[in-house]
Amino acid sequence: AQTLESSEKDLKAARAVLQTGNYGWTLAIAYNSMLQAGRALMFRSGFRPKGEYKHLAVVKFAAEKLRRESSDLVKLFNKARKRRHRVVYEAQETVSKSEAEAVIGQAEKFLAVVKVEIAKK
Repeated sequence: AQTLESSEKDLKAARAVLQTGNYGWTLAIAYNSMLQAGRALMFRSGFRPKGEYKHLAVVKFAAEKLRRESSDLVKLFNKARKRRHRVVYEAQETVSKSEAEAVIGQAEKFLAVVKVEIAKK
């Protein structure tokens, strides 16, 4: 439950940062919302991400768990993961307002799907 709350808080923060015009950071926060939702899904299923590639482990778990319902959404989650990495670590990437808004929308949908999946348990 705490991880889902973190996801919701990150989504709210991403919307607020969007208003400042810092679109790269908006994307990073919206991605983190997706990551927290994915982690909540893992935790609820009794798993924890391990190893060097924890973010990728969460994406792969979500892909397996949400296969039928949301394969396109999971692909967008992975795309946001890669994009966030470039924005945060390579720092030369620019993010447009429309791209930042799109990732927020994806995070909202992903969180909703995860909540439905968790409620099934």
